Amino acid sequence: MTNEEIEALRAVIRGLYPKRAIGDLTEKKFQRELVDRTLDLYRALIRINTKENEQIVCEHHVLRSHFKLTHSVLKEPEQGTESFFATERSLFHLKSTLMPGRPPTADKEDNFYMKQIPLQKIRSVRVKRQIRIEEMGMGAAIAGLAALFYSSLSITGPFLVGLGVLGMLHGLLLPTRWVQVETLDPGSEPILIYALRKKSARRMVKFLREKMRRQ
Repeated sequence: MTNEEIEALRAVIRGLYPKRAIGDLTEKKFQRELVDRTLDLYRALIRINTKENEQIVCEHHVLRSHFKLTHSVLKEPEQGTESFFATERSLFHLKSTLMPGRPPTADKEDNFYMKQIPLQKIRSVRVKRQIRIEEMGMGAAIAGLAALFYSSLSITGPFLVGLGVLGMLHGLLLPTRWVQVETLDPGSEPILIYALRKKSARRMVKFLREKMRRQ
């Protein structure tokens, strides 16, 4: 993979926008192509940093505001994305900011960040949990206000109380879960992998743990 090939991929991404403008691509097709071509660009950037016979084994993508990378990401305000790619030798952590109406370029314009961690330098892969305090607080506020004005909310009062209680229970019983990848470098920040319910995340975590057991 060469820099010329990288620029060619960026040109393909830029070319999607005029095709959508003139109707050659429907919005659905445009969004799907945009995500697919952007991921092709990420994979190409990784191949520059890998050996010739080193293949990507698994990958996982997260849209941080919604915890998933969808085919309509640019319909919303700027969004932070994270991608994880694993080879037999390294874990790659990529971050980028998607801007509405601007082609992704995986460079400084996107606040692009890429870090390569050799697998032999990974010290631990641990699942972490945290109670959703904000969600519980919101549920408590809804239930409290509904209870306070219960007499004047004869119809919606019971519903709002129930909704608030459900919000508190959801925040308590379904905590946020993520995987924390720590390295042997004491000065390095841990890598956090979210969206663990996705199949791609489970596969990534399984792969990393298996590689650690073999070391």
